[in-house]
Amino acid sequence: MKQEWHPDPEPIKTNDVAAVAVGTALWAVALVVLLIFRPAPGNEWWIWTCVTGIGFGFLGMWLVRRPRS
Repeated sequence: MKQEWHPDPEPIKTNDVAAVAVGTALWAVALVVLLIFRPAPGNEWWIWTCVTGIGFGFLGMWLVRRPRS
């Protein structure tokens, strides 16, 4: 049996910058919490993970804002 062809649905309009900004803000909150309640010795990499998440968040906001060519 041959299936009937249906056109692709229209893409959903989303606010990608806001989604990335929320994730970046969550990394920033985690960083502040870790700076207040210092992790145990040997677990300082958690702080750098938050810093990296914030950095990638700003990179992501820049990438989704630039015009598509």
